[in-house]
Amino acid sequence: MAEYGASNIKVLEGLEGVRKRPAMYIGGTDKQGLHHLVYELLDNSVDEALAGYCTNINVTIHKDGSCSVEDNGRGIPVDMHPVYKVPAVEVALTKLHAGGKFDKNSYKVSGGLHGVGLSCVNALAEKLIVIIKREGQIYQQEYSRGNPTTKLKIIGKCPEKDTGTLVRFYPDPQIFSTLEFDYKILQNRFREVAFLNAGLKITLHDEIRGKDEEFHAEGGVVDFVKWLNKSKEVLHPKPIYFKKEVDNVSIEIAIQYNSGYQENIFGFVNTINTVEGGTHVSGLKTALTRVINDYIKKKNLLKNGDTLVGEDVREGLTAIVSVKIPDPQFEGQTKSKLGNSEVKGYVDSAVTLFLSEFFEENPNVAKAVVQKSLDSAKARLAAKKAKDLVRRKNAFSLGGLPGKLADCSSKKSEDSELYLVEGESAGGSAKNARNKETQAILGLRGKILNVEKANPSRALSSEEITNMITAIGTGIGENFDSSRLRYNKIVIMTDADVDGEHIKTLLLTFFFRFMPRLIEDGHIFVAMPPLYRIRKKKDYYVYSDEELKKETKGSENPNVTRFKGLGEMSSDQLWDTTMNPQTRKIKRIFIEDAVEADQVFSMLMGDDVQGRKDFIADNAHEASLDI
Repeated sequence: MAEYGASNIKVLEGLEGVRKRPAMYIGGTDKQGLHHLVYELLDNSVDEALAGYCTNINVTIHKDGSCSVEDNGRGIPVDMHPVYKVPAVEVALTKLHAGGKFDKNSYKVSGGLHGVGLSCVNALAEKLIVIIKREGQIYQQEYSRGNPTTKLKIIGKCPEKDTGTLVRFYPDPQIFSTLEFDYKILQNRFREVAFLNAGLKITLHDEIRGKDEEFHAEGGVVDFVKWLNKSKEVLHPKPIYFKKEVDNVSIEIAIQYNSGYQENIFGFVNTINTVEGGTHVSGLKTALTRVINDYIKKKNLLKNGDTLVGEDVREGLTAIVSVKIPDPQFEGQTKSKLGNSEVKGYVDSAVTLFLSEFFEENPNVAKAVVQKSLDSAKARLAAKKAKDLVRRKNAFSLGGLPGKLADCSSKKSEDSELYLVEGESAGGSAKNARNKETQAILGLRGKILNVEKANPSRALSSEEITNMITAIGTGIGENFDSSRLRYNKIVIMTDADVDGEHIKTLLLTFFFRFMPRLIEDGHIFVAMPPLYRIRKKKDYYVYSDEELKKETKGSENPNVTRFKGLGEMSSDQLWDTTMNPQTRKIKRIFIEDAVEADQVFSMLMGDDVQGRKDFIADNAHEASLDI
């Protein structure tokens, strides 16, 4: 037996722990983790803005692969720390849980509440440079992988009123699987932050792509809700807005209803997007249901004392709940859900009081919202009948599963895959090609219903949609239960043409609206069938026109076959290229930003024709056309 004694107990000093287990601090070492470093620095600058000292933040993606965040806040302190006997900035950069966030006199509220942001970035950077302007002096210090490589030194002078901090870091290739900053991901986050901090200016400068953008919203969360609803038909042009402070908790809420069927409530705590919601979101939901039911009762709009449920009053709702709290308690380091129990009560009572008065003073808005809720209740009851009908119908089919499903024999969901295949001939090829033990095939007939435009009861009466829901097993909406998922991978497999792309988009819209957790948890994939077969001494498959040119350069009359559809492939070809886990290419679908995803799905799949035209015009250069 191996010896196990005191010498085996390792103590990770300083920032060693961050380098050893980076995922504990930034969520991962992939693209998400890389961008989390930028957010940590941004949060520090936003904290200066929340404290009233910063108005401008400049973020630059540099050509040399580094990223810098500069603000015009007070500048990190540079005087000697009384305990550690080194400049305070060095303590902030080298000690975990060190920073002004823990001193209530410095920051009343803070997004970077753990005090690990700056030191984490430093630990995971191959090189980091900090430049500080304070009291007429410009200071600079350099670090590598968490350790100072130079002393803090004065490199110049500046006007006394000119203050701020610039941090430039080079992500460590020993840590991250990707080192490339994504403009779109940063753009989405910066837009959110600007909306949540009315008046703050954030500029993003990308030296690599030659792009510049400024994010600035004088109207704050009101502008945010208008932006989210810009592709939708709104029930009241002016969003309902209020701001209130209770026990040092600032509550800011903007609400606007649209004629659609989706509910979109986005919660933020100290400008951090709590994607899983929490007590602030629960408070809004409870208050909304109560106020609308009270209004209906007062006006005697429902017979027999019936009341509406939460999903009725939230259909077509777009809302932002932004709270700023001195001591937020999050569930998990990545800050995805707020846990402070007192916040639910604060938000609930504040919304109840404000909205009750607002409805009395604005009867036209109240009438539109209440009528929408009553219509939603009717649709819910119709949808319930449709669900019950589906359940009854499935009870008579074999094992409660749709007859069109060619199921796999394995009962272990973690090993199983469900292919959603377009067309009869492709479905037949896929059934012959598959590994029957682990791969199930569900054939779809043509284009499924566009759920973005359809009433939920109509969507649930569509046979193609109910077959998918039944086969997947989790249920939908509020009844969704991930433990009942029957397949670990759900793979959308369509032809590589315009119709195939449309069907793929309709399916992704369905998953995003009815089962978003499946996308968030990484269960949804898109198959990548090849476009061409090149016949040389053996067959080669290529997936793009660029790849084709590269493979046939210098060849005299190469033997090339263009696959127009999955049905043109033999079952052996389909297995080798698209379904064999050892050789296939499949693409996992992510929701990188729920706010942006909602906006794009509404615009692409909803009624906003002009928005769609503008989007196509702006992005046409990125399209690969099959003419």
